[in-house]
Amino acid sequence: MKKIDELVNWFSDKGRVIVALSGGVDSAVVAYAAKKALDGNAIAVTADYKTLSNEELESARKIAEEIGIKHKIIEYSELENPDFVKNDERRCFHCRNELAIHLLEVAKQENAKLIVDGTNADDLNDFRPGIVALRQNDVRSPLVELAITKGEVRQIADALNLSIFDKPSNACLASRIPHGIEVTNDKLKRIEQAEMVVKRLFGVKQVRVRDHGEIARIEVGKDERHLLFDSKKLDALDAELKKLGYRFVAIEASGYKTGNLNVI
Repeated sequence: MKKIDELVNWFSDKGRVIVALSGGVDSAVVAYAAKKALDGNAIAVTADYKTLSNEELESARKIAEEIGIKHKIIEYSELENPDFVKNDERRCFHCRNELAIHLLEVAKQENAKLIVDGTNADDLNDFRPGIVALRQNDVRSPLVELAITKGEVRQIADALNLSIFDKPSNACLASRIPHGIEVTNDKLKRIEQAEMVVKRLFGVKQVRVRDHGEIARIEVGKDERHLLFDSKKLDALDAELKKLGYRFVAIEASGYKTGNLNVI
């Protein structure tokens, strides 16, 4: 594919590079291209912070091994940043800014001159203050620079036989909490547990449990909504999520839509 060649060529003169690997398909494709072009001079870095689910961390580990790229995992807590915890509309800015600072530290240790991420061209269509933070820290996005869309990323990943070519998009667990509501470790753990319950009971791949205090508002992929129409499983869902502390369990009839909390 032409886009694959363009992406690999993008890295050809970049020297030693850090790739922010999230566990999703976008950064996986970027990591593949970096490894293809630079071999040992491409290093994937995953931040194991409080808003990253264990599922995403394992996905990052798996895809890094699959690609064969050197992989470093760094740990820190964004919950120590009061600007992040207060969860205003700049939450993502504070999160990505802190990530960039830690990536810059790794880059210095590894003598890398460039940091890249998996932001794709379609990501620019939503409210993404985190992208601004990355740009301010000189993190570059080859998928954006080459105008590669999400659909094209999946086509590339499929052509490369990457196991996560059809993996649904995800976002940090804090994105399930409405702006203005404080982010806490307990809330993040509850959200992660609730989403695992939904996946286990219904076999859905894409799920968000929006945390509205006493209310869990569940979104699944539009093409997976029919999987929820099982009264016994719904009863089990209601019981299990109430054990996690929710008083009400609601289903979003329209299904999952990126940025849903941005319009509430």
